[in-house]
Amino acid sequence: MKISIHRSRRAATAVALGAALALTATACGDDGSGAGGDEGADGSGKGKIVFWDNNGGVRTDIWKQVIADFEKANPDIDVEYVGIASTEYQSKVDTAIQGGGLPDVGGITASMAASIAAQDALEPLDGRLAKSPLNGELNKSMVESLKSAGGGDALYSIPTSANNGVLYYRTDLFKAAGLAEPTTWDAFYTAAEKLTNTGKNQFGYTIRGGAGSIAQALDAMYGQSGITSFWNGDRTTVNDPKNVEALEKYAALYKKVTPAADLNNDFTKMVAQWDSGTIGMLNHNLGSYQDHVKAFGTDKFRGIPQPVGASGKRVQVSNPVDGIGMFKSSKNKDAAWKFIEFATSKAENSKFNESAGQVPSNTGAAKDAWIDKAEPTKLAAQALSDGTTTIVQLPYYLPDWGTISKSDNEPNFQKVLLGKLTAKKFLDTLAEQLNTAQAEWKEQKG
Repeated sequence: MKISIHRSRRAATAVALGAALALTATACGDDGSGAGGDEGADGSGKGKIVFWDNNGGVRTDIWKQVIADFEKANPDIDVEYVGIASTEYQSKVDTAIQGGGLPDVGGITASMAASIAAQDALEPLDGRLAKSPLNGELNKSMVESLKSAGGGDALYSIPTSANNGVLYYRTDLFKAAGLAEPTTWDAFYTAAEKLTNTGKNQFGYTIRGGAGSIAQALDAMYGQSGITSFWNGDRTTVNDPKNVEALEKYAALYKKVTPAADLNNDFTKMVAQWDSGTIGMLNHNLGSYQDHVKAFGTDKFRGIPQPVGASGKRVQVSNPVDGIGMFKSSKNKDAAWKFIEFATSKAENSKFNESAGQVPSNTGAAKDAWIDKAEPTKLAAQALSDGTTTIVQLPYYLPDWGTISKSDNEPNFQKVLLGKLTAKKFLDTLAEQLNTAQAEWKEQKG
């Protein structure tokens, strides 16, 4: 049997990493909460549970409010909050899986669900959700995104929010140029060209060429091609001729209607560049909305859902979905579930997402009054729930997805922008890697 370089590299790395993590965990001590694979117990539904926040610092205050509300409603349960920076969270969980010390509950996003579930550390939540008042109250596309991200066999995380992709545009610049709102891809390209005056350092668009570029490029690509599935059987659709044509057109924007600095810009540099005031449009997510309000107020820009394609339909790749999972090693799963259920209830989910500026997972919360005051969130919530948007699920479940979408192909996408690599060659290479990773994953599943 042929063993791929990817698999061999991954296996060797996993063994070395596992040993290192085990030593680290032993040195730090085990707090008794268990390690990956421990079966745990339902417990009494009372007592203490530990919650790890995967975006500590940024979301600490709002989570402490939710916890205070929960403890008031459930005086026989105490929640210990542990805030962990998003950049450190995955490694801390991996360490605890190897050596012990996992919490009862923790943040589990779409991008991390597969790797944690593969280590037998997460409790399937389908059965509990089916018996819960939450059943039928959660945004279906968010639930599907998290289930797909975990491999599709079980739901390992209950969604809290979606940080949806948004097309921000300068309403004042569009009005002055007599341009239509960029609700279609044709209008987007027209505006990008008309708003550009390189002599005056004015550009129609800023394209993401640095870290995180692949997801944005795929979003623009599938949005234009209208292809609604990432897979056709066991073969990826990324290099479909329609996607190749779409990426060629999108990549050709670089330096023609975008700043040259875009080649190396990650989201922080891209957002800061747009907020400087000389660029017409920006693709990012809801997370940067408040930065734009500080830069322009609320009357000089709008944030709208991604443009629709020639078919009149909107197609987007899976938006970043955040959620809460239960660790299998928890000795108090009934209390842990009570917390998850409470945190994603209408009132608490609304409170959380009003603070975070993201789309609530609870469909009742998505109708609350504050949504009307945060237009990008309102429009994103509508697009996700009114049937106008088709979501192409990215294969977060593939063990190699992180490597393929970052270190293997971000440099190649820069070559496409520079004209040193064709869009077809780039996508054919990406497709070959994805098809191999998919075949390996299916083989491992048996």
